[in-house]
Amino acid sequence: MTIESVRVFDAVSSHNGMSQRINPKPPSQVWQAPDPPFKGYRAPPKDGYAKSSPTTAIVIDNGSSLLRAGWSFDKTPRLSFPANVARYRDRKLNRACVFVGWDSYADATTRGQIRNAFEAGTGVVANWDIMEGVLDYTFVQLGLDASEQGIDRPVVLTEAIANLAYSRRMMNELLFECYQAPSVAYGIDALFSFRHNKGRSGMVVSSSHSSTHLIPVLNSRPLMSNVSRLNWGGYHGADYLLKLIKLKYPTFPGKLTETQVEHYVREHCYISQSFSNEMGQFLDWTGLEDRDHLIQYPFTEHVAIEKSEEELAKIAERKKESGRRLQEQAAKMRLEKLVRKEQELEYFKDLQSKIANTNKKEAKRLLDSEDMKDETQLERAIKDLETKIRKARNKDVGGPENPEETEEPDFPLLEIPDDQLDEAGLKQKRHQRLMKSSVEARARAKIEKEAEKNRIAEEERLDREHRENDLESWIAQRRSARADYLARIKDRDRLKADMGNRKSMASQMRMKTLANLASDTPGRKRRRGGDDDDFGANDDDWGVYRTVQTGEQSDDEEEEDLGAGLKTIEAQLLEYDPHFTEANTLEAQSDWTKSLMHAFLRGPRPFDPESQGEAHQVHLNVERIRVPEVVFQPAIAGLDQAGLVEIAADILNQRIRDDGDRRSMLRDIFLTGGNTLFRGFDERFERDLRQVLPLDTPMTVRKAQNALLDAWRGAAEWAGEDGAKAGAITREDYDEKGSEYLKVFTARVSHLCLESRLNNVVEMLTGRQEHNLGNHVGGNTS
Repeated sequence: MTIESVRVFDAVSSHNGMSQRINPKPPSQVWQAPDPPFKGYRAPPKDGYAKSSPTTAIVIDNGSSLLRAGWSFDKTPRLSFPANVARYRDRKLNRACVFVGWDSYADATTRGQIRNAFEAGTGVVANWDIMEGVLDYTFVQLGLDASEQGIDRPVVLTEAIANLAYSRRMMNELLFECYQAPSVAYGIDALFSFRHNKGRSGMVVSSSHSSTHLIPVLNSRPLMSNVSRLNWGGYHGADYLLKLIKLKYPTFPGKLTETQVEHYVREHCYISQSFSNEMGQFLDWTGLEDRDHLIQYPFTEHVAIEKSEEELAKIAERKKESGRRLQEQAAKMRLEKLVRKEQELEYFKDLQSKIANTNKKEAKRLLDSEDMKDETQLERAIKDLETKIRKARNKDVGGPENPEETEEPDFPLLEIPDDQLDEAGLKQKRHQRLMKSSVEARARAKIEKEAEKNRIAEEERLDREHRENDLESWIAQRRSARADYLARIKDRDRLKADMGNRKSMASQMRMKTLANLASDTPGRKRRRGGDDDDFGANDDDWGVYRTVQTGEQSDDEEEEDLGAGLKTIEAQLLEYDPHFTEANTLEAQSDWTKSLMHAFLRGPRPFDPESQGEAHQVHLNVERIRVPEVVFQPAIAGLDQAGLVEIAADILNQRIRDDGDRRSMLRDIFLTGGNTLFRGFDERFERDLRQVLPLDTPMTVRKAQNALLDAWRGAAEWAGEDGAKAGAITREDYDEKGSEYLKVFTARVSHLCLESRLNNVVEMLTGRQEHNLGNHVGGNTS
């Protein structure tokens, strides 16, 4: 069998050899981990510049997730890409390489150098060098001549609500100073989307990539003092899911990327209509096959290549031949060993005859030359050799072994008094006394073993008679014994757990025992004068070491006895008790593959730890509803803010005082932004909001026609109208008032006005509090 490593990208069935459930299941539906979002080369649509005129605006939806750009006469944006730039120097070509947008995911080198223009988790531009590269790429792709100094088309740009003055000033300087833009207008994407969907009065709920905003709009004018923000968006949801997966699989061998997790949030998550109830039942085995989504990552599997029958036959023949040669060599070695033993036996017999015919001094010399103490040891060596030779001959011939009857050992010197023996005799007498003690100990052990065997046989006989005569009583007795074993096992496990806690009673008793052992007088107070140390005189004293080691009654031998005894009783109950099944055994009840944790980690199927394919799998189950639920319950992710429904109820019930205005807003609750595209978002929001409003309050919740593109379309529509010219900052305004002009003006209109027209500068500086916002939410009404 040959083992090869094969890189696998498709899902494989890795449950062979694992115990299947009673009902066979079809193969699991598997989603493959998405590849990096590299789009490949696409020719830039350069015909737009030729169709445009000096009054045609370049419309840019500058989102923190995707930047969308096009001309004001387009129906959909021509460009859509993330605001990423990857720069590095190619050592082979010795030149700097720049990749923008989807091209930054071309290979591992570019992916490692990706930098985003926005601060993570916000809609605020933080890296203006990257932003300049993104705008360069945008204008070139739209067909503007890069050789020209700047652009000759007006720009309409979206920005985050309540954008920082510094960020707006830097964007203003970049467009006017670097690109020589003739005019620039800013607006908020959520209100552009509301305008595109023909909205005039209502509540705009915009949940985007970086945050969630609720903007009340009344008669085409946003009430900016009542706008509220929830610091949670698509970016935070993806980041939260990434943390949950890493916590769920801390040793996951694959690589989880942000783009993959964002894909999982979009494709696998949904809004639960009853989060608490569904969360409590999500991991139930019934229906878990459909609720658990399995994502397979690429892995390297070790594939065993099977041999053909002919190859297997050749291998078996070679093994047989090798075994035959080994047997021949072993037989030859046994024969040689037998010959040596026979020669040694003959030599010892000759030595024994010489000792019998010589004096004691010569006999002592002969025995010392063979490292023997006396003639008894020589006789024992001769008997051992005869026994070994006889066994070896019987084994070679193949006949049964017929050992001679063991002679009863004789100890004659034990009957002779010590004063009648010389020094050698006394030494031999002590040796015989030890030999007799050993023989007697073996005899006692044999008798005890036979008695134990008879006792066990008698207990089995009585147990069998009890079972045959009264089966119900026997079963009740076995169940009681099983309950006793379970209680002892539970006590053992609890004691083990307590030993790890230094404040537990078991740990304190252990330390007390150690202190007593270390004391000169264990178990009593010190007194003057010495006491005899009689520790060990009683056999029970030695049990203290077992107590010190692991606690009372928890050594390895007892653990094996408890486990073996419990299995024996359960085997008997399985055989004779019809109400006791495999599911009732302790092993089945403690099987972790049927536990809630297994359902959470590995879904409804068995898990093979040896399979590389299963090790590279991610199971999404409770995360599918937990991640999007944060918008309604921010405390789930540790966010100290009110939920979306609570914020909307506060605006409608507390901040909007006029009943007519409140009814106007409730007639049009508008959902926009990519984070509202979860399945069931609008139903859940409408149901929860009705619960906090007066009974029978009329309310309408609607979604944007296209929650992702309507912001750009609304900006493009506004840019093509006559009011766009009046609502733009021209080059002359910038040169005259500088980059701070926009800051002063937008401070008067609560950061939302697209109309930059200044009819009366004195009127602005003397404290006018309201400006017409109709240009970007319902038409120009000035």
